[in-house]
Amino acid sequence: MVANDPFLDQVTALLPALRAFGRSLCGDPARADDLVQDTVLKAWTNRIQFQSGSNLKAWLFTILRNCYYSELRHRKFEVEDPEGICAAQLSVAPVHDARLHLRDLNRALQELPHDQREALVLVCATGLSYEEAADVCQVAVGTIKSRIARARDRLVELLGEDAAMVTDPASSESSVGSVSLASARARVS
Repeated sequence: MVANDPFLDQVTALLPALRAFGRSLCGDPARADDLVQDTVLKAWTNRIQFQSGSNLKAWLFTILRNCYYSELRHRKFEVEDPEGICAAQLSVAPVHDARLHLRDLNRALQELPHDQREALVLVCATGLSYEEAADVCQVAVGTIKSRIARARDRLVELLGEDAAMVTDPASSESSVGSVSLASARARVS
């Protein structure tokens, strides 16, 4: 930037008029100052397009007006939410939480006795009926139900407070993938 730039001097001289015009458009002094700043930035960036000898004031006012209406167009898609109520409803649980819960569930599953894990996976993960799982394991249907109930109880013990993340039907869809303990509860009852 050159110290004695006539373009810069002319723009600087018009700042009070730009501020007044900005305030008349939006009614907010802080927003008006932002509009003026955007206007000066755009004018400086595009100063080559300005034809010397033409009306600089009209050119700057046009830029400010266009900035204002562009801002209005963008603001119509925004919702005022000073307390964050709408934002909280739109939030999505991070993916990494689901991965962590799934990892914890897999570790807990590995701590189950083989027969309980087998029954739980056959019914809850693969979707076999109790009868089909009993045929696969070559045991009675009641034994499968018992193993699933004990496995579910043991998982709740192993997972502690995180058990709600894998046993709650609303969160089980996203956090544990195909192994749904909520479906195990429903099938045991």
